[in-house]
Amino acid sequence: MKSYQKLTTTVPQPATCQVEEDGAAVTPAARGKLAPWWVGSGLLVAAVLLSTVTVWVLRQVSGGWPGPMTPPKCLLVSESYRFDCYPEQSVVVTQELCESRGCCFIETPLQSGGKRGVPWCFYPPDFPSYNLDSLNETDLGMVGLLVRREKTYYPQDIEMLRLDVEFETNTRLHIKITDAANPRYEVPLEVPRVTKKAENPIYSLDFSRDPFGVLLRRRATGAVLLNTTVAPLIFADQFLQISTTLPSRFLYGLGEHRSTLLHSLDWTTLTLWARDVSPTESFNLYGAHPFYLLMEESGDAHGVFLLNSNAMEVALQPAPGLTWRTIGGVLDFYIFLGPDPNMVIQQYQQVIGFPAMPPLWALGFHLCRWGYGSSNETWQTVRAMRNYQIPQDAQWNDIDYMDGYRDFTFDRQKFASLPLLVEDLHKHGQHYVMILDPGISSTSPNGSYWPFDEGLRRGLFLNTTQGQPLIGQVWPGSTAFADFSNPDTHQWWLENLQQFHAHVPFDGLWIDMNEPSNFMDGSKDGCPAGELDIPPYTPAVLGNSLSAKTVCASAKQKASVHYNLHNLYGLMEAKATASALIQIRGKRPFVISRSTFPSQGRYSGHWLGDNRSQWKDMYYSIPGLLSFSLFGIPLVGADICGFSGSTSEELCTRWMQLGAFYPFARNHNSQNEKAQDPTVFSPAARTAMKDVLLTRYSLLPFLYTLFHRAHLHGDTVARPLFFEFPRDEATLGLDRQFLWGRSLLVTPVLEPGVDSVTAYVPRGMWYDFYTGSSVNSSGEMLKMSAPLEHINLHVREGAILPTQKPSTTSEATRGNPLHIIVALSQSAPTWGDLFWDDGESLDTFERSSYTYLVFNVTQNIFTSTVLHTSTEATKVTIGTLSIFGMQEQPSKVLLNGQEKPFSYLDNQVLTVSDLGLSLSQGFSLRWL
Repeated sequence: MKSYQKLTTTVPQPATCQVEEDGAAVTPAARGKLAPWWVGSGLLVAAVLLSTVTVWVLRQVSGGWPGPMTPPKCLLVSESYRFDCYPEQSVVVTQELCESRGCCFIETPLQSGGKRGVPWCFYPPDFPSYNLDSLNETDLGMVGLLVRREKTYYPQDIEMLRLDVEFETNTRLHIKITDAANPRYEVPLEVPRVTKKAENPIYSLDFSRDPFGVLLRRRATGAVLLNTTVAPLIFADQFLQISTTLPSRFLYGLGEHRSTLLHSLDWTTLTLWARDVSPTESFNLYGAHPFYLLMEESGDAHGVFLLNSNAMEVALQPAPGLTWRTIGGVLDFYIFLGPDPNMVIQQYQQVIGFPAMPPLWALGFHLCRWGYGSSNETWQTVRAMRNYQIPQDAQWNDIDYMDGYRDFTFDRQKFASLPLLVEDLHKHGQHYVMILDPGISSTSPNGSYWPFDEGLRRGLFLNTTQGQPLIGQVWPGSTAFADFSNPDTHQWWLENLQQFHAHVPFDGLWIDMNEPSNFMDGSKDGCPAGELDIPPYTPAVLGNSLSAKTVCASAKQKASVHYNLHNLYGLMEAKATASALIQIRGKRPFVISRSTFPSQGRYSGHWLGDNRSQWKDMYYSIPGLLSFSLFGIPLVGADICGFSGSTSEELCTRWMQLGAFYPFARNHNSQNEKAQDPTVFSPAARTAMKDVLLTRYSLLPFLYTLFHRAHLHGDTVARPLFFEFPRDEATLGLDRQFLWGRSLLVTPVLEPGVDSVTAYVPRGMWYDFYTGSSVNSSGEMLKMSAPLEHINLHVREGAILPTQKPSTTSEATRGNPLHIIVALSQSAPTWGDLFWDDGESLDTFERSSYTYLVFNVTQNIFTSTVLHTSTEATKVTIGTLSIFGMQEQPSKVLLNGQEKPFSYLDNQVLTVSDLGLSLSQGFSLRWL
């Protein structure tokens, strides 16, 4: 049975693809365990006959009860390696249907709740696939021709495919498969173009010729990262499928979904098709991110990105294995070899683009609700926040500020004082953000609503197949949808925003409903019954139709049909919106978008949508924000205290504590629910909320520096624990805690009625952020006190955190003295850094208009080194230095050689105050 070993979990050894002098490819027969898994049925039958096993044994091997005519080749495919041959969700698969596709049929019990589990219909080992007909070297890698000689069961098979392989960098591989004869739609995303082949890649790539397959291996460990020979490649016009084994079960990413951070491989299907729906487990949600990160058994990591924007699903199975299915475009894969998870995400962003640097005020606290009802009530809330001296940087309004829910208008009666409110916010160093939707009201009398009239005149809306504007229904009633794939639409969007800004000088924009959302399916006239709206295969989308609560897939846009562009809609709107804000304000744009796609971090942040005021929603926000960290969108958060439903004081207090550590922190709720801003609660709860926001504001220098590192290098801001402890298997499934950067551990309370929390503390020394007291962990679960007014924060040994005396706005805070916190380590270097600029100007790093400091501790000397400085640094001082983990009280402390007073506590914390040092000047502090 050696020929069947590929279907076991044994790691195969690859053949080597050689190239002869004349350029013709020679692929030796796979050696040993790497023999192609498609083998002749006669050989398998002979093997079965020789085995003389009983039907009972076959039952154990197969995991299901074989039919009377089940071919022997089917019986040998173990359950976890059964790749689905009939993935249609709405079909009850019978043996007749299955065998009409040439596949194996064995019934297995359904999982609990009727969930689909082991496929009843799966590919036999000899199912026809493509052959690698030729393979030639190029300057960047290889180019090959794939040929299919037998048609599959989906229409419009593409018989000849072009394979392009580029060894782009030592840690990045690019594999693209497309039609060899005809151009196909490809995602219009700017990606880097390399000019020479990588010289020392940390991966090796091999091919199976017949059937065609790719095998990618990590050189250092021999781990097989991709093995696509386990199921046939299918490439029809509207059905593209490729499968692979995975080297472990630790897989993350593939958004947007509500789930744990670590995905289950227990026959889970994840659908990627942007959809307006309240976050619910198993549903396809607002954005599409076809990228996964996988932790290997060795602690190394790699990532895979499929650059494809069509409707898609990714099927996970316990082999472990994965199948990509998409219904258009091409198979355009980037593989990132890390080898650690931080590096994987950096390498991913080198392809999709690094996130924009947000303005400092974006990192303050934001407040919103749908249902203020008037500008005066909104203003009243702002004044109440000021009265209680609760930090707030931005006030928002939802759609109730509009006149008839129409974009670029405001209600001149209920929101008559809106311009004055915005003026008042600006006087207090605060900012204003408003909502916009892409659906433009189409029902106003001709000549009375410029946005629609002008958009219609310029031809800037999505059109039906008949060339007329597609009309759906959203908040204002009948609406047309702006076509952001058209550059002319960006100019029209800018002009509308300029006109509105002249009346209401907003600072940021919240773009909602941009999946795009539609209150009807398709349009007011439905959708045509063509292959775009009713394709041969529909992925497992909510509503079982591509047009469910969105526009018709056949809608025409400037760049292509909506069938191809749907998942890009939010990205294209975000790009137009960020550009408009830059032109209007001349400062860094602030945009928060609901729908997202890879590269969107360059233009916007994201909030996790219309959650509920429930404890489980608070928990799910953590894997949500960590997943978007993987996706290159670090400015992310959930609606604090929940959007729909009424919160409780305990839930909202705990959620404000957690939300104070979302990279993007906004409290928002729905109309017809009781208010949930901090001012409406009891004095005890209000004080707890105020205190945790002051803690956030004290950490703004640290958080701002993390965003600089994200912008410059692609570092994550909110970070899963396993990123810092990749070889600690206990961290791989943790999603009830997270880190800021590498060094601040956030452990929230996520359950009601408790005054403690039991959580994992990785190996090493950790210090209580508030007191500096140490916790020496062996890598264990520890019980921490957590009364209602407290969230646990711990600083990792070896970290230096720049903090600041907090005020009620980021603008006021940035003028206060800095407080540097040093967390000493006996086993690791102790360092930190600080990025400082004016907080809002464009491209300060690129224009060298910034200050950057590096902090270090060497033995008994703390050093602040100024690597770059600007005039902004002269406006702030370093006031205090606290050193955690000072095991013995020093006899004296010297600042730049001059003795300085200090305090020393029994918990081994040394504090030196009243330093009065300009940020622009380096200094050293020594203790003896």
